[in-house]
Amino acid sequence: MLALTRGGFSNHRPLFCFHKTLSLCIPLMATARVSSPPYSAASPLHAPPKRVGTHNGSFHCDEALGCFMILLTNKFSNAQIIRTRDPQVLEELDAVLDVGGVYDPDRDRYDHHQKGFEEVFGHGFSTKLSSAGLVYKHFGKEIIARELQVDEEHPNVLRLFLAVYKSFMEAIDAVDNGINQYDTDKPPRYVNNTHLSSRVGRLNLDWTDSDQSPEKENEAFQQAMALAGSEFLNSVRFHAKSWLPARSIVMECLATRFDTDPSGEIMVLNRFCPWKLHLFELEEEMKIETPIKYALYQDDRSKHWRVQAVAVAPDRFESRKPLPAQWRGLRDDELSKESGIPGCVFVHMSGFIGGNQSYEGALIMAKAALRL
Repeated sequence: MLALTRGGFSNHRPLFCFHKTLSLCIPLMATARVSSPPYSAASPLHAPPKRVGTHNGSFHCDEALGCFMILLTNKFSNAQIIRTRDPQVLEELDAVLDVGGVYDPDRDRYDHHQKGFEEVFGHGFSTKLSSAGLVYKHFGKEIIARELQVDEEHPNVLRLFLAVYKSFMEAIDAVDNGINQYDTDKPPRYVNNTHLSSRVGRLNLDWTDSDQSPEKENEAFQQAMALAGSEFLNSVRFHAKSWLPARSIVMECLATRFDTDPSGEIMVLNRFCPWKLHLFELEEEMKIETPIKYALYQDDRSKHWRVQAVAVAPDRFESRKPLPAQWRGLRDDELSKESGIPGCVFVHMSGFIGGNQSYEGALIMAKAALRL
């Protein structure tokens, strides 16, 4: 049975291993930018690789992602993945995920199926953790710090640690633990099978496949690790490169909102960025009593200015104060005539967004909309 381990996150060294049980060592074919830690006296050059266990058989997103993440740590950077349910084999391993019936971080045991398990992420989150959530809870800050190339105590590490859990990890925990997204007795309006957990699940061997061998199953699990891991790293990197700088921009623009209009209900972005999620969080964090109604920003292509009505919540389409009904669906001269504001370009039929040729015109539109 062939296994591959990483001699670094950008290199792959072959390692052949055989086991007398049904456990299997599988290859990790993942790519990350962080290098493995240097060898030291405490970690001699020829030290045997550590072994991380998870169950064989059908797999889910949580253990595939958990295995990927734990290999991004100093402690397990060169580990082999052993897939088995044999308790004697599991007991001998350096870490065990999603099997074994034990949660004990001191022994690197991260199962969540046992009776009485109620561990959550904390920091205001109450969703019960999966094996991936447990790994992230204990190693996430280390992984993020290495990605940012800063110390774990840097304030940006904690910000990203919480943001990645909220936007990426929590859904994986919830799906694996069978937690409904909506508290309702009614069926959902539509079925969504495009989320990560569903896509990982579809990588399991199909019942119609003629080859149901353990080797074939491990190949599928390798693909699941690569898929889940790549999306995790993409989330971390998006938050580091885009989300975090945008947060600073939105905070600065909120701080100067009264310079734009005495109401404090219009925010002007001096540079376009993903602002919506930040706005809701910062309103609460900055204790803004009167919510922002409109955000103004310049369109990069047309150089026109947009007036966007802020939604009532991050996941809702309804606006706090849509642009006036009498403007909706109108364009150009017709809209300028109706509104009495020169340079108008359009207002969407729902009233959630409009445009003007100039910043001054867009600001007049926003101020007029507040009064109407």
